[in-house]
Amino acid sequence: MICQPIPYRAPVDAAEVLRDLPGFAFLDGGGTDPELARYAYIGVAPFGHFTVKGAQALWNDQPLEGAPMAALASCLARYQAAPPGPDAPPFCGGAIGHLSYDLGQLFETLPTLPVKPPETRLLSFGFYDLILAFDQRDQKAWVCSSGWPEVGAAQALHAKERAAWLLEQLEAPPAPVPDLACVARDSWVSNFTPQGFRDAVCKVQDYIRSGDIYQANIAQRFQGPLPKGFDDWAFYKALRRANPAPFAAFLRDGDTTIASSSPERFVSLNEGLAEARPIKGTARRSDDPAQDAALAAQLSTSEKDRAENVMIVDLLRNDLSRICQPGTVKTPVICGLETYAAVHHLTSVVQGQLREGKGPADLIEAAFPGGSITGAPKIRAMEIIAELEGVARGIYCGGIGYIGFDGRMDLNIAIRTAVLGEGCAVVQAGGGLTLLSDPEDERKETLIKAEKLFAAFEGAQ
Repeated sequence: MICQPIPYRAPVDAAEVLRDLPGFAFLDGGGTDPELARYAYIGVAPFGHFTVKGAQALWNDQPLEGAPMAALASCLARYQAAPPGPDAPPFCGGAIGHLSYDLGQLFETLPTLPVKPPETRLLSFGFYDLILAFDQRDQKAWVCSSGWPEVGAAQALHAKERAAWLLEQLEAPPAPVPDLACVARDSWVSNFTPQGFRDAVCKVQDYIRSGDIYQANIAQRFQGPLPKGFDDWAFYKALRRANPAPFAAFLRDGDTTIASSSPERFVSLNEGLAEARPIKGTARRSDDPAQDAALAAQLSTSEKDRAENVMIVDLLRNDLSRICQPGTVKTPVICGLETYAAVHHLTSVVQGQLREGKGPADLIEAAFPGGSITGAPKIRAMEIIAELEGVARGIYCGGIGYIGFDGRMDLNIAIRTAVLGEGCAVVQAGGGLTLLSDPEDERKETLIKAEKLFAAFEGAQ
């Protein structure tokens, strides 16, 4: 394994140079949090691809035996590597990609919904032997090269050659970024009418009164046409300006591009410690500092929002307890206030120590999809989501991130995310519904959450 320090540059500047290389993937830590947004990663030219289509796992489009998550664990084990040293970044090589929300159908008996374009696979991960890593807090950078899939004496030579090739690519001048071909605000079409969404809120409340659930997350799906000459990288640059976020990402997966400005971690795994950071509770921002502070304070003391958050914390404690050592599941933060470009959020932290013999694929299966974007109880909430939304969510509310060859992992929840392909763009936004929800306020909350995405499509600064 090569993990060689190189001169530091802003990750987005390096990404701009490398963006047209095959398999380009950018995990882009944005925002102001010095720890959550500390690291960024670029992967290019993966040596293999693991996908799930239907219930079939494939390696480089060839079918694999066994259940998909077991097959993923087997593929990762084939390229196992020792953890990086103390001076290395947390991720030095491994799988980068996405999980569709609808992957949950493989773990539980759930309704199957129609998939609308741009279609994404249930799971898609490139396997990267070659990574650029950036420590934005300490202004450090590395080129990391594992030498996979070569073995034996050839592996070290391959690692050296691949690292040299990537550094050579990094010295090329970036291709010009075209002006953004804008998507007009009035071109977006939702799967709900305004009254239809309010009716969905009332239907959820009927289910709560009947004792089916405590809460459920219902989302609007907005679809708009992409104009001729639309450039996905120009759009992503507009999005990261409009809505910097610690778990942002830009992935090209075949003819589909995923551009995410997510503020939420689904789950991470570091030396056996699993961590989830559920967001529940949202308030808009204001340009007036006094009003903005008042909105944040109101959110922090909101009975509805705190109750939503605590319910999801309990759900995640249960999910992690299925796979963690007894007595290790803790909640170091409950309803902490976090502030982003468009909204304030309440975020909690749930941690636990994984049981011996368990790894990233086991953790995904135990906790996926995240409770903050489903509801409680989770399975019944997902059935109600399917009934009311009526269409597969795709990547929205799934996850994006990395799984290292050393067993480390960090995945976001794919909210504040646009999927681009087949001549159209899809943006989705939702919120948690309880008996205290006001139908019109909940509808407006989905628009507040989608606002920075819409603004980025318009090229707003």
